[in-house]
Amino acid sequence: MSSSASGHDCCGGLANIDFRKVARWEQKTRKLSRAFGSPYLACYSLGSSILLLNVLRSHCFTQAMMSQPKMEGLDNHATYFLGLALLGGGIVFVLSSFFALGFTGTFLGDYFGILKEARVTTFPFNVLDNPMYWGSTANYLGWALMHASPTGLLLTVLVALVYVVALLYEEPFTAEIYRQKATKLHKRS
Repeated sequence: MSSSASGHDCCGGLANIDFRKVARWEQKTRKLSRAFGSPYLACYSLGSSILLLNVLRSHCFTQAMMSQPKMEGLDNHATYFLGLALLGGGIVFVLSSFFALGFTGTFLGDYFGILKEARVTTFPFNVLDNPMYWGSTANYLGWALMHASPTGLLLTVLVALVYVVALLYEEPFTAEIYRQKATKLHKRS
């Protein structure tokens, strides 16, 4: 099997999985929560699946990048160190987002009815909206630059576009559920 074919086979079909649809279905029906006996167990199961598929996506990204030629104009120390800096910054945003949100906050817990006391506004959310997505994008961009990969750059653009589309759905949903929670709390007091 050629290396270009293996990059395609690596993630074939996985791009079609939309976990937000699963989460919205759960939010409307609560069938996963009932099936697992708990919204927490259901959320941890879905989140674990998402996490494992993210590892696979990163592996496939790397395989696709490595199977293609480097771009000579990017193959220098300055670009490498810029990529390293982006990777480092991306890791800071992704990890600090995860620690601020926790597992259920990171992996669609709000669709399972698992909410924080209030919407998180501390670091890194006070620096950047959606730091998990933009940190992840910075990771892919940094990795692509470190490997002088035009394929990696193109795939990074694709990842960023997917995140932008995801935000078109997630942002209004998150704002609305926390608005509803605040309204309920205000009525009680």
